[in-house]
Amino acid sequence: MDKDTIVIIDYGRGNLHSVYNGLLKIGASPVVSGDPKVIEAAPKVILPGVGSFGDCMDTMRGRGLEEAVQQALHSGKPFLGICLGEQLLFEGSEEAPGVKGLGYFKGQVKKIVTEYKIPHMGWNRITTVNPSPLLQDADGKYVYFVHSFHAVPEDPSIITSVCDYGTRITASVGQGSVQGFQFHPEKSSFAGLAMLKAFKEWKL
Repeated sequence: MDKDTIVIIDYGRGNLHSVYNGLLKIGASPVVSGDPKVIEAAPKVILPGVGSFGDCMDTMRGRGLEEAVQQALHSGKPFLGICLGEQLLFEGSEEAPGVKGLGYFKGQVKKIVTEYKIPHMGWNRITTVNPSPLLQDADGKYVYFVHSFHAVPEDPSIITSVCDYGTRITASVGQGSVQGFQFHPEKSSFAGLAMLKAFKEWKL
């Protein structure tokens, strides 16, 4: 496998084609795979996700992919979770009580409590609050969201950006080789493509 290959994990739940096409636009070499061996050998990994927390975790486990995803998470290679893929990095979610997440980050995913309409859908401006190798020029940029839940980390220092939707929402998280976006970079025009390009060029 080429050292610049980015493997998009296919576990039956995710915005695979939009992420794939977004990576093509920035000159990356994406591969969509649900093969544990391909995921484990990948130089860089993206975990997408669309739908419900419980359904996604059940499907991932049902396909025998959790071990490969955990290996990728703890390998030290660049790993990016997108939308629900970011939420799955936490221990659990109010959306699916009793269902264990991947648990890489301590904390829970909680329902957004706001006077505004839920789901939070559309463009919103993010504010960077802690350093991230993928958000170097992202402060104040508008990105695209579609969600009703957001991550509430036990350690707030892993929050890398937030947005205001009548309440403070976690827009992205990150620590070391593992980063996560609640928003969709592949649907966020030039700002989002710049983040995907930063992931493509990220060296550890």
